[in-house]
Amino acid sequence: MPQFKQFPMPDTAEGLTEAEILTWNVKVGDAVKVNQIIVEIETAKAAVELPCPWDGVVTELLAEVGQTVNVGVPIITIDVDPSGAAAPVPAPVAAEPATNGASSGKIGEEMPGGRIATLVGYGPRAGAAKRRARKGSEPEPVAAVVAPPAPVAAPAPVAAPPAPVAQPGGYVPLAKPPVRKLAKDLGVDLHALTGSGANGVITREDVEQAVAAPVPAPVSTVDNGSRERRVQIKGVRKATAQAMVDSAFTAPHVTEFLTIDVTPMMELRARLKTSPAFRDVKVTPLTFAAKAVILAAKRTPDVNATWDAAAGEIVYKDYVHLGIAAATPRGLVVPKVRDADAMSLRELAVALDQLATTARDGKTSPADMMGGTFTITNVGVFGVDTGTPIINPGESAILALGAIRDMPWVVDGQVVPRKVCQLALSFDHRVVDGQQGSQFLADVGALLADPGMAMTY
Repeated sequence: MPQFKQFPMPDTAEGLTEAEILTWNVKVGDAVKVNQIIVEIETAKAAVELPCPWDGVVTELLAEVGQTVNVGVPIITIDVDPSGAAAPVPAPVAAEPATNGASSGKIGEEMPGGRIATLVGYGPRAGAAKRRARKGSEPEPVAAVVAPPAPVAAPAPVAAPPAPVAQPGGYVPLAKPPVRKLAKDLGVDLHALTGSGANGVITREDVEQAVAAPVPAPVSTVDNGSRERRVQIKGVRKATAQAMVDSAFTAPHVTEFLTIDVTPMMELRARLKTSPAFRDVKVTPLTFAAKAVILAAKRTPDVNATWDAAAGEIVYKDYVHLGIAAATPRGLVVPKVRDADAMSLRELAVALDQLATTARDGKTSPADMMGGTFTITNVGVFGVDTGTPIINPGESAILALGAIRDMPWVVDGQVVPRKVCQLALSFDHRVVDGQQGSQFLADVGALLADPGMAMTY
């Protein structure tokens, strides 16, 4: 007899409550294997690929592409014992090709062959080499949901199906796969129906009656012909907006500005391009700014601290997890360079290049966007001179790096063309006083104006 399991939307990062379906990699009728990527979702943090936790055959996709689903609500149904479809029980849907017939257990249980059922990652067989564990929280167990048997044609009594089960984050209406397919084809929302079958099971007649009932015409939010368009606030945009509002109305922001001559920095950059150690490395002004921030933070640790209101404490960090604000097709994200203070200039350049590539491709993991201690936003790449950046929640300062331009500058009493850049530092005045913020900004400027100053730090 077929055995159906429903895979709920997992919590892929701490505190997430929902995710959007980006792409389904499988369709109804497909045979799937453990750890096969079945769907790509977008959370408030990043795009994430989800692997299948069981072997079996896909019987239903419970969410459409573009739909936002709460954590814990099932998104796919899989028959983990498709060989049971060959049993002599009439079924309204053609039997699917049998797979290996091995059914998977609950997450964390040992399966035949020594494989351990997992929610994400790979389930190695006994004795196999282990992969390095993925970053992030441990997966939660997923309970199996067994569908009721299909009714037989004879008038023999049939066991009553189980009552509706409240799933974490939402209710799943009880209906057999053929009825679900009919409702999907006719555009009927099963959540809006009350089942007339035993224990509230939704029947084919319930769906057909819902179609026959008069439906009021939908009210459009935009008149036809309007030169406007509406986009739902969700995903990265929704998370960014909430974080910025929380920060702007929680931390008292102060922003200071500094204009500097970075000609020596640009000359050093040109020399490094010919150096064997840097020949294959992309060194940018952001690389120098990141190194300057790390060095300056050692002299002013307040900018690398956190205000813990709940504990009534200021938490000083002896490490720098450097966040880099990155514009991506999905919106603004801030991936982190972990322990950036332990890196050489070359290592930092490589890390920043990899971080930017991963962010542009939308492959930054949620774990890599959490736990930052200081952020740099490079508005100069857009030709912008400066701005007043908003501090990331949980941090105390953020530096905006402006565009580098050829401008007149006074050197030894003479006006000459130089490479000039503007810096803007926003800091939380609860943690950082004006003197400390000014000292930090002056130190960053001095290191960019004269990289040799790093020898004195």
